[in-house]
Amino acid sequence: MEIMPVDLTSIIAVIMGISVVLVPVIGLTARFALKPTVEALARVFEGKGRDQTVQMLERRVALLEQQVDAVESSLGRLQEASSFDALLSGGRAPEPERLPPPSGRPDPLSMTPPEGT
Repeated sequence: MEIMPVDLTSIIAVIMGISVVLVPVIGLTARFALKPTVEALARVFEGKGRDQTVQMLERRVALLEQQVDAVESSLGRLQEASSFDALLSGGRAPEPERLPPPSGRPDPLSMTPPEGT
């Protein structure tokens, strides 16, 4: 059996000829096959970012509610202290101006228990 020499020029020509057709086919296939996967991953990551934003906003609102409650209690203590100071100074205690309590919350300065208790 006789071994023939390899014709490198013809092998490269065949590979280049196939590549002219094969590269665009592979590119189109990859584009249509990978696009839905990439879009789905983008939606998942976008949803996670939105959930984290909502959680952060919920924490901030809860902190603001706590701060408002603290300010309300401090204001009540200040009103009590000013009326006590007025009593000590010999005068009649002025009636402090009271804002109506927020809906659903009892008035911390009133002597009557909240409704429903």
